Amino acid sequence: MQAMRVPVESNPIGPDPVDIRAWQRLGPEVTTSGRLEARDVGRLAALGVRHVINLALESHPEALPGEGERLRAQGIDYTHIPVPFDAPGEAHYAAFRTALAQGPRPVHVHCIMNWRVAAFFYRWHREEAGMAEPAARALMARQWTPEGSDRPEAQVWTDFIAGKGA
Repeated sequence: MQAMRVPVESNPIGPDPVDIRAWQRLGPEVTTSGRLEARDVGRLAALGVRHVINLALESHPEALPGEGERLRAQGIDYTHIPVPFDAPGEAHYAAFRTALAQGPRPVHVHCIMNWRVAAFFYRWHREEAGMAEPAARALMARQWTPEGSDRPEAQVWTDFIAGKGA
């Protein structure tokens, strides 16, 4: 019997909401995106998402006000790990690993642009899941790569994905 392969933009419940900013399906139980809007909370619940991990700062102008309360009202667990874009660190990554390992599935992980999330999953795929570096990098590159970025924070993210975070 051959294992079922789930296409990147597919799930068994229905079509993925690819209009959510930077939506990406990493597997049958893991999705990621950029910022969430109020209408997305019910859509995630309809997809069967049971846990949301938010890596964005609540103070960001595009953050969804009351996100945790909105998700909990839909029966979705919520973990907030605020990662400053100019200072990702090992404590943030450790909290992410713990939330991913201990929280219910399916899980949706997001930030504002899906850049933080892509970098965190690059490390997780390499360090925890044993994914080959080219495959992990290809998944991250669907959103961004710090090495190819002209943003002033690019070097701290290059160091972070190399495991040289603070």
